[in-house]
Amino acid sequence: MAAAERRAFAHKINRTVAAEVRKQVSRERSGSPHSSRRCSSSLGVPLTEVIEPLDFEDVLLSRPPDAEPGPLRDLVEFPADDLELLLHSRECRTTEPAVPEDGKLDAQVRAAVEMYTEDWIIAHRRYQHLSVAYSPITTETQRERQKGLTQQVFEQGASGDDRSGPEDSDDPRHSSGSLDDTPRSSGASGIFDLRNLAADSLLPSLLERAAPEDVDRRNEALRRQHRARALLTLYPAPDEDEAVERCSRPEPPREHFGRRILVKCLSLKFEIEIEPIFGILALYDVREKKKISENFYFDLNSDSMKGLLRAHSTHPAISTLARSAIFSVTYPSPDIFLVIKLEKVLQQGDISECCEPYMVMKEVDTAKNKEKLEKLRLAAEQFCTRLGRYRMPFAWTAVHLANIVSSAGQPDRDSDSEGERRPAWTERRRRGPQDRMSCGDDACSFSGFRPATLTVTNFFKQEAERLSDEDLFKFLADMRRPSSLLRRLRPVTAQLKIDISPAPENPHFCLSPELLHVKPYPDPRGRPTKEILEFPAREVYTPHTSYRNLLYVYPHCLNFSSRQGSVRNLAVRVQYMAGEDPGQALPVIFGKSSCSEFTREAFTPVVYHNKSPEFYEEFKLRLPACVTENHHLLFTFYHVSCQPRPGAALETPVGFTWIPLLQHGRLRTGPLCLPVSVDQPPPSYSVLTPDVALPGMRWVDGHKGVFSVELTAVSSVHPQDPHLDKFFTLVHVLEEGAFPLRLKDTVLSEGAVEQELRASLAALRLASPEPLVAFSHHVLDKLARLVTRPPVIGGQIVNLGRGAFEAMAHVVSLVHRSLEAAQDTRGHCPLLAAYVYYAFRLPGTEPSFPGRAPPVTVQPATLARGPGRPASLYLARSKSISSSNPDLAVAPGSVDDEVSRILASKAIDRSTSRASSYLEGASSAPPTTQPRPTVQKLLHEELALQWVVSGSAVREAVLQHAWFFFQLMVKSMALHLLLGQRLDTPRKLRFPGRFLDDITALVGSVGLEVITRVHKDTELAERLNASLAFFLGDLLSLADRGFVFSLVRAHYKQVATRLQSAPNPAALLLLRVDFTRILCSHEHYVTLNLPCCPVSPPASPSPSVSSTTSQSSTFSSQAPDPKVTSMFELSGPFRQQHFLAGLLLTELALALEPEAEGASLLHKKAISAVHSLLCGHDADPRYAEATVKARVAELYLPLLSLARDTLPRLHDFAEGPGQRSRLASMLDSDTEGEGDVGSTINPSVAMAIAGGPLAPGSRTSISQGPVTASRSGCPLSAESSRTLLVCVLWVLKNAEPALLQRWAADLALPQLGRLLDMLYLCLAAFEYKGKKAFERINSLTFKKSLDMKARLEEAILGTIGARQEMVRRSRERSPFGNQENVRWRKSVTHWKQTSDRVDKTKDEMEHEALVDGNLATEASLVVLDTLEIIVQTVMLSEARESILGAVLKVVLYSLGSAQSTAFLQHGLATQRALVSKFPELLFEEDTELCADLCLRLLRHCGSRISAIRTHASASLYLLMRQNFEIGNNFARVKMQVTMSLSSLVGTTQNFSEEHLRRSLKTILTYAEEDVGLRDSTFAEQVQDLMFNLHMILTDTVKMKEHQEDPEMLIDLMYRIARGYQGSPDLRLTWLQNMAGKHAELGNHAEAAQCMVHAAALVAEYLALLEDSRYLPVGCVSFQNISSNVLEESAISDDILSPDEEGFCSGKHFTELGLVGLLEQAASYFTMGGLYEAVNEVYKTLIPILEAHRDYKKLAIVHGKLQEAFTKIMHQSSGWEVSPPQVMGQQWPGTTRGRRRSTAAWLLGPRLRGQ
Repeated sequence: MAAAERRAFAHKINRTVAAEVRKQVSRERSGSPHSSRRCSSSLGVPLTEVIEPLDFEDVLLSRPPDAEPGPLRDLVEFPADDLELLLHSRECRTTEPAVPEDGKLDAQVRAAVEMYTEDWIIAHRRYQHLSVAYSPITTETQRERQKGLTQQVFEQGASGDDRSGPEDSDDPRHSSGSLDDTPRSSGASGIFDLRNLAADSLLPSLLERAAPEDVDRRNEALRRQHRARALLTLYPAPDEDEAVERCSRPEPPREHFGRRILVKCLSLKFEIEIEPIFGILALYDVREKKKISENFYFDLNSDSMKGLLRAHSTHPAISTLARSAIFSVTYPSPDIFLVIKLEKVLQQGDISECCEPYMVMKEVDTAKNKEKLEKLRLAAEQFCTRLGRYRMPFAWTAVHLANIVSSAGQPDRDSDSEGERRPAWTERRRRGPQDRMSCGDDACSFSGFRPATLTVTNFFKQEAERLSDEDLFKFLADMRRPSSLLRRLRPVTAQLKIDISPAPENPHFCLSPELLHVKPYPDPRGRPTKEILEFPAREVYTPHTSYRNLLYVYPHCLNFSSRQGSVRNLAVRVQYMAGEDPGQALPVIFGKSSCSEFTREAFTPVVYHNKSPEFYEEFKLRLPACVTENHHLLFTFYHVSCQPRPGAALETPVGFTWIPLLQHGRLRTGPLCLPVSVDQPPPSYSVLTPDVALPGMRWVDGHKGVFSVELTAVSSVHPQDPHLDKFFTLVHVLEEGAFPLRLKDTVLSEGAVEQELRASLAALRLASPEPLVAFSHHVLDKLARLVTRPPVIGGQIVNLGRGAFEAMAHVVSLVHRSLEAAQDTRGHCPLLAAYVYYAFRLPGTEPSFPGRAPPVTVQPATLARGPGRPASLYLARSKSISSSNPDLAVAPGSVDDEVSRILASKAIDRSTSRASSYLEGASSAPPTTQPRPTVQKLLHEELALQWVVSGSAVREAVLQHAWFFFQLMVKSMALHLLLGQRLDTPRKLRFPGRFLDDITALVGSVGLEVITRVHKDTELAERLNASLAFFLGDLLSLADRGFVFSLVRAHYKQVATRLQSAPNPAALLLLRVDFTRILCSHEHYVTLNLPCCPVSPPASPSPSVSSTTSQSSTFSSQAPDPKVTSMFELSGPFRQQHFLAGLLLTELALALEPEAEGASLLHKKAISAVHSLLCGHDADPRYAEATVKARVAELYLPLLSLARDTLPRLHDFAEGPGQRSRLASMLDSDTEGEGDVGSTINPSVAMAIAGGPLAPGSRTSISQGPVTASRSGCPLSAESSRTLLVCVLWVLKNAEPALLQRWAADLALPQLGRLLDMLYLCLAAFEYKGKKAFERINSLTFKKSLDMKARLEEAILGTIGARQEMVRRSRERSPFGNQENVRWRKSVTHWKQTSDRVDKTKDEMEHEALVDGNLATEASLVVLDTLEIIVQTVMLSEARESILGAVLKVVLYSLGSAQSTAFLQHGLATQRALVSKFPELLFEEDTELCADLCLRLLRHCGSRISAIRTHASASLYLLMRQNFEIGNNFARVKMQVTMSLSSLVGTTQNFSEEHLRRSLKTILTYAEEDVGLRDSTFAEQVQDLMFNLHMILTDTVKMKEHQEDPEMLIDLMYRIARGYQGSPDLRLTWLQNMAGKHAELGNHAEAAQCMVHAAALVAEYLALLEDSRYLPVGCVSFQNISSNVLEESAISDDILSPDEEGFCSGKHFTELGLVGLLEQAASYFTMGGLYEAVNEVYKTLIPILEAHRDYKKLAIVHGKLQEAFTKIMHQSSGWEVSPPQVMGQQWPGTTRGRRRSTAAWLLGPRLRGQ
């Protein structure tokens, strides 16, 4: 108590010692933690704490549905149709579905067919596309929305007035006589008659005496017209680098294709035509030594040739008549060849003999070789008749595709070979390896090349001993060499014409590899084009999307050298046998050319007289859907008798062998070397392999392998991987219940299956990547089924949830790893994303298949979670749990320590109730009524539980790809709600409490991982952070929103706790901003913030007094309205109700704190998040109506306070220092005793005591509400500042004006001052730059891009770390300095408009100027609207004068900056209304305001645009009338207008007196037509003033004539200044003009003397007003510098009373003004080298500074004196001559030495020789 009393006493006597004041001031200046928002007690809850949100569902329940009117009703709750189930038909490329024709299907095939034919099932959020995540605001979308903008007219771009032609200086009316001929006092000059001019149009209602309210209403209505609907459309789009929320829907899975090449076979012609020739095309990759396509068979024979085979051919199927094929190349390479092989009908003789006629005979010799040809034709006809079903190798050649592609040219290379359509993700995947190709490979893009027609003339004959693929690869490699051996061989001459071109996007008449019609197929009778199946050179990771089941058989070689008997012309027949009966050969072998579509048998070509032939044949078979144990391939070896012998058969079987197609239930593939039996196989042979030595059978070569063959399957049914095969086999056996089961060599009973299944699940991680990816949809579906539908084995339910979850984690990791190159920007695998989005469905809801039952309805709850489960069940299963899961140490409840910590916070006994209940095994007795019990769980519940209780190894795998499991859970939840018709269920009841507990634990666990890994593995932490945020965002659409908000809050608290001890909190803060941004990108973000519920004020002991009805409450003793206050501050109620908006703005507030870590990056991220959201609101059609948008804007009202408090650290866009701070400081001076309670002394006094400088224009400490962030913090870059300000303008534009008015009424004066400062800054930030500025930016951007490159190299080379880079950036920034290059990878220039392209076209720059003009206009109009609101608010207040003065300063700034005609009309209307309502602002208070206003109005009166002149003239006339009505005299306005015109003339280069004269005439017209003042002297006074202004203009014309003659110009200015001897303000103005002109010419000494005279003028005036010892006594004090300075003493009591209104009222007639003039004089003397004079000036200045204790300036002054004296000492002896000898000694007006004349006058009698 004593201490309190002592403090009170101390407070009363205001005893404060200097040391304490210094501490206090320095603490305030340094921004101590106590002054930050972080701990501000006025906000209730600190910003670092996340306030507990309202219970969302309860709030909605408590509000009646029709509480909101009209369009606002849609903001109350999510739409009823928000979530919908879409069944999208799967894209089918073929006209008929690719399904097997077999009737009976086994489980595996049936599952595959179902998967490939069922519709995509999509849980669709109908409004998700409106979110900024899915409809981002980009530069392109902005440009689209900018179409139709109005072209704003600016003075800079105006080419002149249409009503006034170009100035004509030769016109006698425009010229003026000599100034010497015209006395200055002449009132009516005959030089120019104003009355002869035409006036501008008059404003019709200007002279009417309307009520101020009516004028305001009219002005507001006019301002509302033709406004931009969306402000942010005019601002550059948000930075895409920051768009962490960006999402896109995955592409649906599609069949994979590489680059597609169309090959058309046009003609094949030999020198002689004697027999049919058949062609085969295929692609080979020499580098990979692999055939990379199946064969394409073509037949170009003439009908006569085909007729020779009539005996052997059936009616050919149209599919076998194809002559064109589409090849696919996934991995283009310069080593790919198109190999063409030719075959002919088997004939007697080896290949060389058969080729001889083609090599010898020429077409030109046909007549000479007629007999030979006839003989050959006859023989060929005989062979065709007898041996027509057999072929023999004939010739071959190859086309090097790289040559075709490169020689054909690539006109479309710049399209990056991607074609026109956007590639599917499968295509993007296959481009991964290509992107790594060498530059040599780049020429083989195989897409976009010009079509080429080739004529192949040389073929090489086949060699019987070199037919294998290995030999072919040697030949192809040899072909690439310059000295190819093949070129030395004699060729078989022929002409094969083929077309090679890129395949069209959707070719007509196309057949798939299964011979199905590919859409579009207009006419089934058209000759088809075949798609040729690719065998990719390397792995292709893509899932199967359609049913495909093909088998390729490649016989390689046969060794019958030890076979006895006549076995020389060997042919191998292959048959697909369904049984052992010869009639069971299935017609599944694809036909070749000109034959039936499918055959039951096929033969290899025959090599004449060769017992060990090699083969190149390829048999293509369509595998039956169900392959059984009896299915096998049967090979029969024939000796073909080429020479007809009596009694001898044409073909003799000489051997048999076979391949059973199933081995241990798996399809048998790969290379095989088979023994061949001489005898026919015995019965039941098909289930055995030929390797088994059957009794009684004879074998060639003693049962050795003599026949090499290879089987290759291309199947979307058979995985061809042992681990996958075993897994699928076991799963399907369990589904079918087909026990016992043979697995490899063992027969499994039902009891042993569980162990095998667990082992199989664990072994899935060992599967080969390619088949695993191909069957990933199948695997994931089966695993999900195992999780949710535990199999029943031996009558017991076996829970495989843990094993299946682990397997799923490993499968996802493997798929991710395989497709690493195809990941999107968020690290997601597109394949897995597409699976979740399209393919995944709840395991219990399969669509019905023909002959199946209808879909099963999902059970509402899992069976495992029944409350009455026997305790014995948990005990019985505990052992098996721990044994089957090595990660569980002892009991099911003992999970990792980390999870235990999270779960410890929950009142749940996991060990007894949860873990065991989920890891249960069998029920005590199997059900008796149902053989397959339907135990069904829900996938999302199981996933959540298994994740939470998973062991560390599995959890690590899951965390790496957490996004997948989150998305899977979300889709499972959505399908659960949609299929179970639960969307009408209250959200609190949709999901059981235990599941929500799991989610809580899971979110806590993942959040903890984010926090702990942020420093160890930043990339993973970022991915996890984003995944968690997206998951919570998705939950908001499905679950109890209050519950989700509680999860968000819990996560925030976790992060906040960690921040206190984190070594680098900036990284965590950046992650949290990203987290918040993603959450806020929800499509119903506005609804989630409860925008339609009123913010309830915090509970207080006494009822608050509302200020709604009283506008004077702002500055009266009444308390502000807490409801309104809490809406505009980050108050507890605001953050509680508008939870997400509160989080976002809190992040922004914390980022803007002065002591924030990593501030520049945080600023950018936080501001960008808000900007992106606001852009989304502008683009969202739901918020188009003004009332709705106003409600949306309420969510961002605290942004106004945030920006206002950050004002000192925003980039200073205003011209010159101290510009924007003067408004707040002006208002501060009115509230000296209204600061914080702790503020015990006046801030100015405090600064003086503390040793700080006296800076009259600078801001002092303001301590009302949240303490202003000090300047010591990291300043915001220009780009961030501008973006923040445009967000502020968005809020001001869209918020309810009445609400803003109530807020403004509650603001304290300093806060209102800072608000006006902010508006002032907005005007400066968005000022129009003009088209020339954009041209300058082009070069600036280029320079900046070089800087970016240098920084990037630094980062890549590792010479600077990220943290060091951040520290360096923050250190090199000066608080007020230029903010360019703040962040090296971004453009931070505040005029940045679009992307950093240097080469912008003229059209682009014009468009940017158009947009910038509209932005400047709209921003200024928003500021004007806000100023009107402030004016209306403070009309009745006590301190309105100071506020209105500040308002008028902002208006004046807006009128003085580059503005469009549209704005200036409204701005001038507002100015007129202000002056008419508050004339005392100008005529009783601040003279400077009146001077500024007159200057602005006169400048606009000289505008080239008539509309601007019209309004400016009207404003000037009303100003004079207003001044006159107050005191029957408008001396102040007269003086200020005259001074302003003088100043304007002296400083403005492109000033147009022609247009100004027209405005003067307009003012005269108003005076003549003003009926109300006709009886007064007003009109006469106006006329006098106009003529006086005209005289100044006449002088101006004269000066302009001598613009190129500086000496004459200075003389004219001197004479004008002499003419104003009786008008000190104008004399001072012209003295300054003269000084400026001298300085411009480099005459610094003369400029200095002008400033000395100006200072003497001011000193004389100050001496009349007050007697201060430290001030000079008048102009006498300056005699040492200039002896004739006494001329300035003409100011005396007999000429002028200093108190007369309007005289000596400028800002220079003050102590501060005198200081400024003296400083300029000293500066000019220094530049002119007159260092002795510098000392004399400072002798006068130093006493003034000492009196003000401005030690900072005193230090500077003494430093400059030291420099001056030092230079005097170091000068040569020449400087000892007196200054007059240096300056020249000419009289004013003489022709010689005119440049020095004015200085001579100023320097006094010594200079003039007196």
